[in-house]
Amino acid sequence: MKKIAKLIVVATAAGSLSLVGTSCTPTQQGAAMGAGLGAGAGALIGSRNGNAGRGALIGAAAGGLGGALVGDASDDRGRHDHRY
Repeated sequence: MKKIAKLIVVATAAGSLSLVGTSCTPTQQGAAMGAGLGAGAGALIGSRNGNAGRGALIGAAAGGLGGALVGDASDDRGRHDHRY
């Protein structure tokens, strides 16, 4: 079971990092990074109870939402800084 949890963590992290590029908005970048980190943390926490997959899904959802909110706030701040 621990091998599955490690595989989920590595695959999710690699996938989320590959999505974060220069063409993404700060909201998209925050969502991808948050989802990757949340999935990793959720898988590690869930693996203690034998539910690595469920933990990864919950962590990805929570991390993605949190990351998107932070990225959106950063994006809004960037738009307001360019007033003339």
